[in-house]
This record gives sequence, structure tokens and C-alpha cells, in this order.
Amino acid sequence: MAVSKFFTTIGKGHGAPCLPATRQDWEQLRREPWLLQMCERIKKGDEELKHRLPVWTPHCAEFKDNHRAIADALRPLNRLMLDFDEKGHTMDILSKLKIENEKLKNDGPMPDLRGLSILLVEESVRGGTHVLVELPEGMTAEEAQELMKEVTGFEPDKAVKDVSRCIYMVPESYTRFVSERLFSPEPLNEKGKIKKEKLGADGKEDSSEAFPLLGGQRGAPVEEASPRTLYIFDACMKEADLTPDVLIVEGHRHEALKSILSVGATQLLKKPELMGVLKVRMAQNWQDKNIRQLVDDFYSNYYDPNQKMTQFQRKVLAKSLKIVPFNLPQKGEANAEEDEDMEITEEDPYFIIPPTIKRALPIGLRESLVGVPKSMHMPVLCAVLPIAAAYADQVEVEYCDGNRQRLGLMSIIRGEQASGKSVCKMAVDVWKRQFDEEDALARQREDEWKEQKKRRKANEKAPEDPKVLIRTVPVTVSCSTLLKRFKNANGHCLYSFGEELDTLRKTNGAGSWSSKYDIYRLSFDNGEWGQDYNSDQAESGVVKVAYNWTMLGTDGAMRKCFKSDNIENGLSSRVMVAEMPDSSFSKMPKFGKRSADDEAKIQEAVTKLRSYSGIIDTPLLREAIEQWVEEKRVEAAKDIDRVKDIYRKRAAVIGFRCGVVYHLLTRAKQESKSCLAFAVMMAEYVLNQQIAAFGEALQKEYVAAQSECQRYGANHFIFDQLPPTFSADDLSALKRGSMPRNSILKIISRWNLDGWVEKIDTKHWKKTQKMTS
Repeated sequence: MAVSKFFTTIGKGHGAPCLPATRQDWEQLRREPWLLQMCERIKKGDEELKHRLPVWTPHCAEFKDNHRAIADALRPLNRLMLDFDEKGHTMDILSKLKIENEKLKNDGPMPDLRGLSILLVEESVRGGTHVLVELPEGMTAEEAQELMKEVTGFEPDKAVKDVSRCIYMVPESYTRFVSERLFSPEPLNEKGKIKKEKLGADGKEDSSEAFPLLGGQRGAPVEEASPRTLYIFDACMKEADLTPDVLIVEGHRHEALKSILSVGATQLLKKPELMGVLKVRMAQNWQDKNIRQLVDDFYSNYYDPNQKMTQFQRKVLAKSLKIVPFNLPQKGEANAEEDEDMEITEEDPYFIIPPTIKRALPIGLRESLVGVPKSMHMPVLCAVLPIAAAYADQVEVEYCDGNRQRLGLMSIIRGEQASGKSVCKMAVDVWKRQFDEEDALARQREDEWKEQKKRRKANEKAPEDPKVLIRTVPVTVSCSTLLKRFKNANGHCLYSFGEELDTLRKTNGAGSWSSKYDIYRLSFDNGEWGQDYNSDQAESGVVKVAYNWTMLGTDGAMRKCFKSDNIENGLSSRVMVAEMPDSSFSKMPKFGKRSADDEAKIQEAVTKLRSYSGIIDTPLLREAIEQWVEEKRVEAAKDIDRVKDIYRKRAAVIGFRCGVVYHLLTRAKQESKSCLAFAVMMAEYVLNQQIAAFGEALQKEYVAAQSECQRYGANHFIFDQLPPTFSADDLSALKRGSMPRNSILKIISRWNLDGWVEKIDTKHWKKTQKMTS
């Protein structure tokens, strides 16, 4: 059967080859549920997904050797994609073009488009608008852009005009208007003459497929294996305790491949990538019907792009990215505006702030990242947010649970020796200047008072204690002195910066560290702490604890400070942890310098934060964080992941407080979308870092649930592995007998309260319709 005429090319990502595609391919891809899920996650701030979206080329139907470049354009189209960056104005643009319900309106004067034909109107993944037009003879791209600006009132991106330009694919629901003309183009050659398609013997279009079939399904090319994809597959093979020869042994290869797919290959490799690897590792049998069916079944039934990765999968992904990063744009292909954001380095396994969030950072936070390598942006942000919150110490906010909070934040930046942690100190030093200047005067007054006390005669009255406000204290401060500073603070927040976490541990021996971590825990909730001594030499009293801090340290020092007792008691969940990039055998990072203007803007941000007082209402922020923490509750409940359930709650609080700091720095009346995205990003980052740093130790504290974070099967939740009707014994079997009977029943009871299951009799439950549909 002949296929529709090729009208565009499709690629798997920004830098991937673009292969000729048909109308059916284009429409089918836009209806894929995973594409809609990806775009919705990007809208919520998960910008790292953007460059993994499939792309298409509206300006050209075919490239030589599938290489998307101007010089290799074989079938350019007389079309222009107009890209409007203004967010949320798609319907306005449709109205200006007199388009409604996929038809041109006839009840008003049509805009003068001078022969310009509208082929497609869609909302872009970032909330802007794409309008694809066909140019009339003699009209240039620049003239078309000016015409659309005149008609719509919005200015399109002037850079979007070369023939190799690719556009990120969006789901069908984002499409507002499609003309049939879109699917029947007349490709032009270099001289503007119409090129004729190659016809078959029957006079119809060539019926050859646009690209190789995969498992009997159209639209999925087999990608050639690369060092990166081969490494991932081989790592999964090793994890499954297999050797390469088992893949070619008759009678064993099917089961061997099933084992490899089960440990994470489907999560780390896309289907075309996996088939490309099998083409190498199973050269004689990769196209075998049973092998292709096995692969199809795994991706259809077990693959979930939103599934949390296991520790093994995260490590393999990080190492694979150091071999060959994927989706790198070819030289000269990336949009000029995105060159910096598209750059991928060997440090990319560490969290990179999504470009849209980075560009929208408010004053102070934005300048804190000047001259800092991308892979160190999150550690620097986590380092400065506690002192930023300390400056806004007269602010109260209402959290999702209805209680009011202060902005208590603590962070530990962890990394091996010489990993670049000093970049955090340099940023904090700029933020700390106003504290340092004021404290210097206060300490001078206190020193003068001490000197007067020392010089006074025995019968003279001691000079009155000046009770000065000193807000920056060393992390090694004694509990007695710290209590005195709290008493003199009059409700203000104190702040400490520690360059070596190990120094804190060593200087707080003999039980003092125990007292310190009690103070730290209480500071997060602005709780009360005190001590009572009969001696005049020791400070006594009870105070409200407002104390933020930032500390730098190695992994070893953190393990010594956070042992089992103060992981389980709640301190670990109250601390932001940020990880410096691994500097093993890597080149020396390049740092830039902040200008005097950058530092002045940070001081402006400090002054702005100090000007706020009273209750700050952030309803949109509350709603965003409440939604996030509920999503994590569902994830944890379905997988019976107690560690995630513990850490998600305070990670949400930390993300919320970071969002409040962001909002205060913008001086906006209402929280912006970028503010909400920032808060959710911080909550997600804090949760992942806490689990990575403390999860294993916390897990050991729950003797009855030692295997709660483990996954069984191929990326399946424990809940999903249960049959539609099940018993407590079924769940116990999946948990491998690691949980007592009362804990099993408690889990099922929680599922019942959440509406996930219904009780059939005293021993059996069934999944509800909403959880099986």
C-alpha cells in the first residue's frame, strides 16, 4: 500500500538525525501519551527533559544522509515557522488571524496576509506560539515576519528562518489549527522550481518505508550503537551477572535478554537505542521474532519515563554521560539563544538548573551564580539561601498545613578534597558583608566592655553589659555563648558559616555535639531551647531558636557527624544537602569573577530582604508545594518507600521556604510561575540529595522494613505487581517476608483509606477501578 507523500523529517532529539516521515508518522507521534507527559513535566519546570523531545523540520522535507544542515537540504519547502516567545497568547494570535474551530471565520474582515497561507497554529512546549505559514512567490522570510508582527501585534523570533531549523514536537492537544495543505507540500529545489516525486511503476508515490520497522511498529528507527549505549547495556548485563556469550547460546538468549531488561536497560535506553545495541551484541538473532516481541512487551508493559531510577541506574547513567553525551547539537545547528544552555559537559550527571529557571532568577540569586561553572550552580544556591533567609528574619509565612513559619534553612555542601567547595564560600562572603560590618562594631563595643570590667577596682561597680546584637557566630561557638547571643538577638536570626564540617565535629566532643544538633533541629521550627545553671559563670535561660547556617565538608566528615542517632531523630531531613561535582581525574574548572556591579546587586538584594516584616501570604506557592508533596506521597505509598515518605515532608517545607525567598527578591504582588517552578525544583533536589546522603542509614533504622526502598521486577511499583484481587500473604511474598504481619496490614489499611483498594472479606482486597484503569 502506498504511503502518503513525505512532508517533513522527524528526529529523536535536537542533535539527532532527521529521517523522512509521513503524515501518519507525524500524527501518530503527536498522539503518544508519553509525549504529552513529557511536555506537561516541562511546563512544571523539568526543563532538562526539553532537549529529549522529538523534533521535526517544517522548512525542509529531506536532508542528504539524514544530516540536518543547510548545505545538505535536498527538499526545502517554501514555508516559514513563526516562533512567538510571549507565553499564553496563542488564543490571542488565533483571534487576530480570524481562526476559530479549525476554520476561517467569515463574520468579520479577514486580515490582509498578502497571499500568506496559514498551515499550522500550535502552542509551544514553553507556552509560546508556533505559526507555520506558506510564503507566496516573491515574499521573503523577513517580510513575512514583519507582516505577522503587524497583524498579530506580537513579534516573532527573527532567528527562526533557516532551512535546517528544527522545532520541538508537541502533543495533539497543543495544536489549535491544522490546514490540509500542511500534508501536501510541493518541495522546491534550490532554484525555486517544483521538484517531482519519484513515482512507482503504477504512477503512484514510492511505497518504500520512511525508515526501518521495529517490532512490526512504524515510526521507530533503529539507531546505530554508540559507546554510550553499549556501555549502558554491558553494565546491565554485568548487573544481571551474565556474560556476552550467553546472548548467542541457543535456548538461553531469550531468558538472558529478559534478565538484562529487568535490571534497568529499558529505563536507560530508548527502544531504538536498545535495538541498535542488540544489532551488535546479538548480530545473528537481533531480528528474531521472539526477541523483537520480548523488547516490544517490555517497553509496552514495564517502561515508564517518569519512574524513579534505582541507585544502580543513576550510577550507570552518570558514567555513560561521561563517555558520549547524547542529543548534542551538530556544530552550527543549535539556536543561538540556546547555545549556552544546550552545552553539555562531562559534569552533566550533576543537577543542572533548567535554563528557563536560571534565566528568571531574581536579583541576588542571579548574581551569585556569575562566574560559577554550571555543575556547581546548585551547591552555590544551597549555600547562599540560608543567609538570604536569615536576612528576612522578620517575615512569617503560612504553610500548606495552616501553621505559620519563619524562614529557617540549613545547608551542607559536600564534596571530596579540592572539589571546588570554596566557590560557595566566595558567594557567601559577598552576602555576609552587611552582617560583618555591623558585627564588627558590636564586637568592638563588647571588647571595650570586657576591658572596662578587667580594669575596674575591687570596690567599683561593674560596667553594665551592653547586650550587643552579634548575628554571625562561628560554628564552634559554645552552647553558653550561643545562648547569650540568642538572648541579645531580640528575635533576629543568627547565622554561621563553617568551612570544615570536620572541625565542628572535633570541637564539639564529649556530648557537646549532641547539644548542638538539638539546637539545629529546633532552629528549623523556631522552637524553644535553654539551659539552667547555678553558676554565674555559665549562661542560663530559655530562648526561641532562630539560627541558619551553611557548612562545607567531605563525605567522610558528614558520615561521622550524621550517624544513626541523629539521622533518625530528624536533623537529616531538616538540612539541605548539595553535592559538588566529582573532580576525579577531571580538568581544572574555570571560574569567572563577579563585577563590582554584580556585588552591588547582591547588597541590594540583602537590603530588600531586610525591609520585609510581618506575614507574607503566598497562596500559589502553597498550592504548588501541596501538589508536589502529594505526588511524592502517592509515589512512596505505591512503592512502600518509607524513606521517601519521611524525607518528602520536610523537603517540601524547604522548597517552600526557598520559594518565599525567591518571591521576596522579586517584589512581585503575586508569586510568578518561575517562582513556583523554582520552589518545586528545590524541593525535588533536596529530596533526592537527602535520600542519596542519608537514605541508606535511615533505612537501617527501620529493622522491620529493611527492604522498603528496593524494587522487584522491571521498574514496577510493589502495588502494581499485586493481582487485581489479593491477600496479605500476596503482599508479604512480594516483600520477601521482610515485614511483620501487622506492618503488612497497616499498609493495606492505608491503601484502603486512600481509595486504592476495597475490602472483599476478612482476608482479601481488590484494587479499585481508578487504580486499574
